[in-house]
Amino acid sequence: MASQGHDSIMELQDYPQEGDGLGVDDPGYGNGSRTPTTEMTAVPTYAPQTELKRTLKERHVNMIGFSFVLGVGLFLSAGKIIFMAGPGLAVVAYLVTGTLIWSIMATMGEMTALYPVKGPTFEFTRRFVGNSVGYASAWMLWFSYVVVCAAEILAITEIFRFKVSDEYLTSVGYPSPVEWGNVRGWDPALWVGIFLVIILLVNLLPVRQYGRLEYIFGSVKISFLVALIMINIVLSARQGLDSGNKAYECGFGSSNFTVKASNLQLITGPQGTLAAFWTAIVTCFFSMMGWEVIFLTAPENKHLERRETIKISTRKMALRIIILYSLAVLTVGFNLRCNDPIIKDLYLNGVTGGNSSAFVLAAIYRNVPFLPHFFNGFFIFSACTTGINSIYSASRILHAIASLPDAWPRWGWVESVRTRLEQTRHHVPMTAVLASWFVGFMAFMSRKPDEGQIKSQTAQRLERLTTVATTASLIVYALNCFTFLKFYKELGLIRDGHRDAELGITADERFKFGRKNLQYPYRSHLQWLRALYALIFCLLLLLFQGWRSVYSPFDAEDFVASYIAIPIFIVLSAAYFVKPRGRQQDRLHGLTTIGPSVVPDPHVRRGRLVIHGGSGTKAAKREVVAVLEWIWVWLK
Repeated sequence: MASQGHDSIMELQDYPQEGDGLGVDDPGYGNGSRTPTTEMTAVPTYAPQTELKRTLKERHVNMIGFSFVLGVGLFLSAGKIIFMAGPGLAVVAYLVTGTLIWSIMATMGEMTALYPVKGPTFEFTRRFVGNSVGYASAWMLWFSYVVVCAAEILAITEIFRFKVSDEYLTSVGYPSPVEWGNVRGWDPALWVGIFLVIILLVNLLPVRQYGRLEYIFGSVKISFLVALIMINIVLSARQGLDSGNKAYECGFGSSNFTVKASNLQLITGPQGTLAAFWTAIVTCFFSMMGWEVIFLTAPENKHLERRETIKISTRKMALRIIILYSLAVLTVGFNLRCNDPIIKDLYLNGVTGGNSSAFVLAAIYRNVPFLPHFFNGFFIFSACTTGINSIYSASRILHAIASLPDAWPRWGWVESVRTRLEQTRHHVPMTAVLASWFVGFMAFMSRKPDEGQIKSQTAQRLERLTTVATTASLIVYALNCFTFLKFYKELGLIRDGHRDAELGITADERFKFGRKNLQYPYRSHLQWLRALYALIFCLLLLLFQGWRSVYSPFDAEDFVASYIAIPIFIVLSAAYFVKPRGRQQDRLHGLTTIGPSVVPDPHVRRGRLVIHGGSGTKAAKREVVAVLEWIWVWLK
């Protein structure tokens, strides 16, 4: 059992680089060091390996992040948002949600760029808010990830039940049936089992091979999304906006907004617009979750010390999400009626698979053969890869928690479990992977809908699982924003010389903590204001995202799904609070081996295009190379 006086700060050691002469199996490195032999021992013994290995490249990390974000949220929920708020306000909802996501990402990015600690999504909260809150937020984030895995697999079982009614096809003049008749009747448990096995096998791969595979997945996804936007533009241009489609007959209006399916209560006018916009933002938020995986990969990112890697990755992720998501919803709105009966049913009865996707319906409405089937197949691929990413993220969070003995009860069997979760094999935390993967068995809740059932139980459970995951993530994001405000204040105190003795720094080293210093790794203008904006926004979403459940008649199950994460977080925090060191705030103490990071050359910043000018062939070639390198930095 670990000693009672064990200091969790000592677990935060810098990770070795390839070729630096100090690997995770070398003597003297962290928990993976060899145990020295005694005089009575002829054969040396070895401590279990517990550290990860830096083998992921920057491009791998970028695509892992985007692949996680782009699951089925956009594809299956865009029609729901368009029905609620109209195509115009739906685009605005994605843009506004994008500003929230970008603000949260920037707060986490700045802290991680200065101090690339292990488990940054909860480590900074632990240090600046308190150990109790940090540990509780770590468990909430882990729970959110495993719930996302189960939700994605549940979505797959619904997507396989692909069928668009013949009455609808006749009404829009589509020439052929749209259904997967051969597999619609299969037991959903079969699909759950198949995709759970796929998710597990991929996560057991060595990290380098996993990164390469994820790079392919992410590249395919981003290419598909760009192609989807172009297809909808072409379809709209081919038919014309005024060819009887009337896709914008609702525009920014909210006349479609329906509160409950049970009694079809409607809210119209300004109140309806506000209700539609707010509910659309909550729905958008789930489809944009998962970006923080780019920070969770820090212990396995071999390019972490490259100049401004975290800054570039953060900004690329935010720009890709905001631009591509908004354009996708905007362009599909050109080809879809906002009062389409199927997306109305999508809102009333929950997700029913690819047949309710706005993108599938747009292809049907424009009479394009084959595309609906192709889109539906891609949705399965997208959900599966996001499930893979969710288990990867959950296992890394669980491994990081396992490296902190203070986060666990001091019971013998618990300590044994913690030790096993901390261990790695071939630098993969296999026990943490398996523990996270087993929670994905919640997906076996899927079942065939009963005859005449309006809303399948799978659709209900999928909707509630996503609500729980959204609430848990909102708690973590709000805490990160609050943490940044305290981090920002701490930097000011260090810069003014109030922390010299505590941190063991000299007056000449204070410049590293100055945000106006040209060598500061990541700085956004008015970032404290953006953090405050994101904090208030997250709190409002957290408190009012379940407002429909309390609207008469009261829905107890939806209410529990909307708010159950809050009391769980409070109970966890309280349990840690009464433990020794539960209230301790370590701030930046003990991180001298990790940071602060600085940019080597303040005049050369990655991602910034600099044209030096000049004449002659050499100057022209130099400028062309500079432009190509700048493009590649933002594309890879």
